[in-house]
Amino acid sequence: MSLATTYRISEARPWRWPDLARARWLSPVLLLVLWELGARAGVIPPRVLAAPSTVLETFWTLTASGELPKNLAVSLARAGAGLGIALVLATTLGLVSGLSRWGETLVDPLMQIKRTIPVLALTPLFIVWFGIGETPKILLITVSATFPLYLNLFAGIRGVDVRLVEAARSFGLSGWSLVREVILPGALPSFFVGLRYALGVSVLVLVISEQINAQAGLGYLVNNARDFMRTDIIVVCLVVYALLGLGADALVRTLERKALAWRPSLVEQ
Repeated sequence: MSLATTYRISEARPWRWPDLARARWLSPVLLLVLWELGARAGVIPPRVLAAPSTVLETFWTLTASGELPKNLAVSLARAGAGLGIALVLATTLGLVSGLSRWGETLVDPLMQIKRTIPVLALTPLFIVWFGIGETPKILLITVSATFPLYLNLFAGIRGVDVRLVEAARSFGLSGWSLVREVILPGALPSFFVGLRYALGVSVLVLVISEQINAQAGLGYLVNNARDFMRTDIIVVCLVVYALLGLGADALVRTLERKALAWRPSLVEQ
């Protein structure tokens, strides 16, 4: 076959994006098949890792009995409460620090100190202060989610084009009107980046916080499953945690597309 013929064939049948997207599923499907075969052959004992078919059966059983939805609702409530408080704190502190040099001087050093303290290091202190109820769990999520929201909002505000601000002032905008109409819309792209990161961190810290004497939630299911060596339940909860993170990210991306429809994009949607 000549080089020209080969070129014509490749030109007639180009590698399209949908084909590439379908090919991305090959490695996960292959991994699941090997996992299932290894479990059925006894290479992977159930106490080490349950087979995918067993995990799927357990997922259906927990869902049909209502145990998984009930505990998932508790975990979502914890993550939502912590993230809601973080949104209020981060937005307030980001505006104070981003819009004022004095605000930056007062707020930013404290936030940078908080950034250098690992969230896990705060867990014993929060237990001493607030006990082992819901409060330390929610506060751990709040503390972990506040900084990425604050930092990205601060960077977004400081990154607004000064010429836009001057143009808005020439049209008579000032004070809160200037912030609402020009500065906040200009900072939204950075804020959404921070929100996506904060959601991921919230799910991660949710896993950690629910190890603190939880009486309900996905962490409660994981702890009970660990005691009885039920790896199928543990894997189910891990998959749910992963789906929570992916779902939260997809939600923020959707909100971002709608809120920033005015922004030109380098890559077509």
